[in-house]
Amino acid sequence: MTVKYRWLLPEGIEEILPAGARRVERLRRDLLDLYGRWGYELVMPPFIEFLDALLTGFGRDLELETFKLTDQLSGRLLGVRADMTPQVARIDAHQLARAQPNRLCYLGTVLRTRGDGFGGSRSPLQIGAELYGHAGPESDIEIIALMLETLRLARVEGVHLDLGHVGLFRALARHAGLDERAEGELFDMLQRKSVPDIRAWLDETGLDAAHGEHFLRLASLNGGIEVLDAAGTALAGLGPEVGAALDALRRTAAVIARRYPGLPIHVDLAELRGYHYHTGLVFAAYLPQFGSEVARGGRYDGIGSAFGRSRPATGFSADLKALLELGEGELPAVAAIWAPAEDDAALEARIAALRNAGERVIHALPGAEDGGPRALGCDRVLVHRGSDWHIEDIGPVAG
Repeated sequence: MTVKYRWLLPEGIEEILPAGARRVERLRRDLLDLYGRWGYELVMPPFIEFLDALLTGFGRDLELETFKLTDQLSGRLLGVRADMTPQVARIDAHQLARAQPNRLCYLGTVLRTRGDGFGGSRSPLQIGAELYGHAGPESDIEIIALMLETLRLARVEGVHLDLGHVGLFRALARHAGLDERAEGELFDMLQRKSVPDIRAWLDETGLDAAHGEHFLRLASLNGGIEVLDAAGTALAGLGPEVGAALDALRRTAAVIARRYPGLPIHVDLAELRGYHYHTGLVFAAYLPQFGSEVARGGRYDGIGSAFGRSRPATGFSADLKALLELGEGELPAVAAIWAPAEDDAALEARIAALRNAGERVIHALPGAEDGGPRALGCDRVLVHRGSDWHIEDIGPVAG
């Protein structure tokens, strides 16, 4: 590559410049403080680890997303994390091994082989929270509420909540006696909501008409909360798993609607995102003007079994950089004080005292053509008057 193009970054890989980095850091601190107030403890998993551990429980979904390389020390395959969720599950199951419900949060860069989600980034700054050790809808409700509070704090307006439950399709597939291949084919058609393809597939496979009708109904059961009543009628008599899934959805939707009046809630019983690792309720936050979700999550019970300890689990994640792009409003400019390029003990002491008090002070460099105080974003200057250095206001600067 010639010098002319050495500044280019790979597609989907971004860098953050000073103004953006300040916004990222401000939101990062605010969100981690929010999670701390809810009882979530911060963990920091490694950026790279052995591939078999990294893909445990998520392999079919993350395999193609994960960059791989060989460890020169052990000879084993390593993976660069494409999702922090399995790492946090490992920490809960193996490192912490607590008996009580465990609330963990995280934030860090992940790297993906392909762009995904809003903006198509391959290096999202993933933020999220996970709740381990409780199987009831109350923990799903807590996680959904925390996701909504995350979006509120990030000033993301106009959010729509989408609810689904992969347990319904799993129960129907077992009830119909589908093998893994048939289940996968039907799963793909349901994701596309292609009723003609489903009908053709049912005719081709000769599946019992009653079972086939259940899958066709599942494809059309989407809309407002009232869809759950229609589902109760359409899927009646199909066993306790179906009833339990619908009850969990009703409970979750009712509580979230009460806590967040005016929040549009959409129910889609054929929505099977993360089907290969989610086990129950799934959810996502959408904005009407974008086709992809801005935050998502769901229940994934039992993932810790690969690390020697199976636990109920639910959680959500989002890309902090995407939230900043979508959020309303800008941070105000950071006020700063300019100090002249003088070698003076009293000036150095004054600068140190101001910095210790939380002020931002820029000490000019001798001979540097820096454009002066305003070009450096300073709204005040230090001037020598008498025997001391005083702050003099020179007016606001642009953000």
